[in-house]
Amino acid sequence: MSVQDLETAVTQLSKEDLGRFSHGLRNRSRTQNGKMLISHPTGNANAYQAALALEEAGLLREFWTCIAWRPSRLLRALCPSSLSKFLNRRTPPQPLHPKCRTAPLHEIVRHLAGGFKFGSLVTGEKAPFGIDGVYRAFDARVARRLHTEEGIASVYCYEDGALETFKAAKSLGLRCIYELPIGYWKASAEIYRIETLREPDWAVTLTGASDSQEKLERKDAELALADQVIVASSFTRDTLQSANIGGKPVHVVPYGAPEFRGDLVARKPGAPLRVLFAGSLGQRKGLSYLINAVESLGSAVELTLLGRKVVENCAPLNRAVQTYRWIPSLPHDQVLAQIEQHDVLVLPSLFEGFGLVILEAMSRGVPVIATPHTAGRDLISDGIDGYLVPIASSTAIAEKLEEMIRDSERCLAMKHAARATAERYTWAAYRRSLVEAIHRSA
Repeated sequence: MSVQDLETAVTQLSKEDLGRFSHGLRNRSRTQNGKMLISHPTGNANAYQAALALEEAGLLREFWTCIAWRPSRLLRALCPSSLSKFLNRRTPPQPLHPKCRTAPLHEIVRHLAGGFKFGSLVTGEKAPFGIDGVYRAFDARVARRLHTEEGIASVYCYEDGALETFKAAKSLGLRCIYELPIGYWKASAEIYRIETLREPDWAVTLTGASDSQEKLERKDAELALADQVIVASSFTRDTLQSANIGGKPVHVVPYGAPEFRGDLVARKPGAPLRVLFAGSLGQRKGLSYLINAVESLGSAVELTLLGRKVVENCAPLNRAVQTYRWIPSLPHDQVLAQIEQHDVLVLPSLFEGFGLVILEAMSRGVPVIATPHTAGRDLISDGIDGYLVPIASSTAIAEKLEEMIRDSERCLAMKHAARATAERYTWAAYRRSLVEAIHRSA
């Protein structure tokens, strides 16, 4: 083709054609030269570690969250203790600070409205400043960011906070990575239905069973837009069998455990077995089965319940927190210290994504009794560093607790084995595995 022919062809292009051509060049530049944006509305250990993994691998462009507390020493000193406790939970690791971007308004109003008892602003899926409203507003804000920041090739988002971001990403030709932190909702629906019949007095605590059809469809839309799915346990992966994900890759990347080098102390023969439950107090966690097991063993065990009630109007739950030692909330370092004071953690969840407290307990040399509907089957060697029990079985829980009561030497051996297991599941190992999984599906 001559130069004159080329000039003629170019002049015949419409503005729309030129626009599409220019848009395509910009998108190609994004995907070839860009990095990754990761977002999580409320921030937690898992999301911080995922962002840190990307930062260490040179892949992170921005980390978005609602609140990222990065105080100076002076601010820490001036901040009221009640506010400081809240903000300290929203402090990303220092290496992430330069990459943090925030959209705080809805999350701040949510907490203020809750404190001042403005329930209509925060209660229900449609409430503008409820947790669902926070997620939707945050998702929309991150989606707008994609249209103004050209150094992004892919996005990494979490369930319920990904839909608008993924739509924007797809329009720009960006890759979408989706983390599902708990099992797929259709798998939970049948479990909750059965559990409502089995334990009707506890049914009010199955709050996930009340999700609207609109919210469930949003979850499915997010999953449909994803190019790759990250889960933390084989149980979560298996629940996706009931989802139509079109053969897209699903990678299991287990979370990590905090380091610990303290001494392990054997339980004194004849002393009560100190049993801990840590998590939200509700029936999704199988709480009634633990309570029934403990009641059957009488004074041979001492139970501590660590966590907030998911509802206030559950009679058997209210009796439980009055009967047993109950700690509604603690800062994370104090949670770990509390774990160390117990002989065993029991997490009899009916439906979980991972159950990070399993590894936190094992890192402290505390064996764990868990169900296969957690990360238990990935982490626990039955009878070595803990026990696996079926869901919805008080009898099975009581049997394992009795074994530990009878054999204090075995308990000590399990403590050492639990810590050895946790040492294989470090956060550094998680970060390496996550980056490898992302690269495998690039």
